[in-house]
Amino acid sequence: MFRYPNGKVYQPKEQEVKKKRQQQHPSFTYSNRGMSLEDDLNETNQYYLAHQIAVIHKKPTPVQIVNVDYPRRSAAVIREAYFKQSSTTDYNGIYKGKYIDFEAKETKNKTSFPLQNFHNHQIDHMKSVIRQGGICFVILSAFQQFYFLEAEPLFTFWDRKENGGRKSISSDEINKYAHVIPQGYQARIDYLKIIDKLYF
Repeated sequence: MFRYPNGKVYQPKEQEVKKKRQQQHPSFTYSNRGMSLEDDLNETNQYYLAHQIAVIHKKPTPVQIVNVDYPRRSAAVIREAYFKQSSTTDYNGIYKGKYIDFEAKETKNKTSFPLQNFHNHQIDHMKSVIRQGGICFVILSAFQQFYFLEAEPLFTFWDRKENGGRKSISSDEINKYAHVIPQGYQARIDYLKIIDKLYF
């Protein structure tokens, strides 16, 4: 059993969604269901890796193990564990000799992107990456599009929020400062095309 820091029992997202849909639509089939942003990015990164384009991986979520049973010497069974809050971003790796570091966020909000989706420690980490010359950005899933938002505009929006201003990024601001990421078949969210355009 895995628990969040607040004590709530962890249930994988896919199972939660499946359970809700089955309750609402018992005859619902899953053969053509849409993928999540994380699934699409993981497949994209697998494509980059398989074709020796880039090496970029999702960072594992840190877990604190609380209770372990040892039924025999060669086996251990985790009975209880908690997800720790990640101190950095979702993905990192290397592309054309440059360090890549990014966060992936999605919203169903139709007019803006809430900044509450980010945490102070993530913003601090991104600022550190920029100071060291890395390429740092956010991939946003919003308004039925995927967007590439460089870290610097995000810092501006974050500072505005911290100083009592707007607590979200408007759709107009996203359209002004972010870049729409082309969607493909093999590289589903081909964000390296944007990196090529901006940095190489």
